[in-house]
Amino acid sequence: MTAEEWTAVRLSLLIATTATIFSLPLGIAIAWLLARGRFWGKSVLDTLVHLPLIMPPVVTGYLLLLSFGRRGPIGSFLADEFGIVFSFRWTGAALACAVMGFPLMVRAIRLSIEAVDQRLEAAAGTLGANRLWVFATITLPLCLPGILAGAILAFAKSMGEFGATITFVSNIPGETQTLPTLIYALTQVPGGDAAAMRLTLVSIAISMLALLGSELLAKRIGARRQTA
Repeated sequence: MTAEEWTAVRLSLLIATTATIFSLPLGIAIAWLLARGRFWGKSVLDTLVHLPLIMPPVVTGYLLLLSFGRRGPIGSFLADEFGIVFSFRWTGAALACAVMGFPLMVRAIRLSIEAVDQRLEAAAGTLGANRLWVFATITLPLCLPGILAGAILAFAKSMGEFGATITFVSNIPGETQTLPTLIYALTQVPGGDAAAMRLTLVSIAISMLALLGSELLAKRIGARRQTA
């Protein structure tokens, strides 16, 4: 592969990993609220979380640009106060990927939490454990395969994200040009089909390795749980 292609691969892995790691704590918290919480506005929260799944990715990217761009209310505040810039930076690509992968992550984790027997949590509560301790010692270990599945789904979504990314941060080589955007650029130039196919195979291989790794980890976690 060419240097440009290797750069796009490394940048895609960096963006997908960053998006997954930083969205995971919030994803676990939101999933727990939706699975166990009883509060006004729960349906609204659920709708907002899943909205990126049904909206066109370009719309999501445009909303991110309006909010987190240098002239946006959030973007200007972060840039002026903390020097954090998202628009047309790789960090913005990570933000866009995190937003697009967040619904898949939350859904997988929520289903896993809902599958946990609440009688176990209640038993721990009767022994004096508070909700945070019950979650950390009972709920979290039992729903770990779901958390892993949600993280892998978000990672895979981030690796393939195109519409929101190119709208929010454009397609700048070495800065925001990921595998999908480079593949698209190669299909627009004469003679780029071979390189586009090569990168497509690389993208498929990375996704398959991620899914295979998650399956192996899930099986290992299950085996340890049975022997415990």
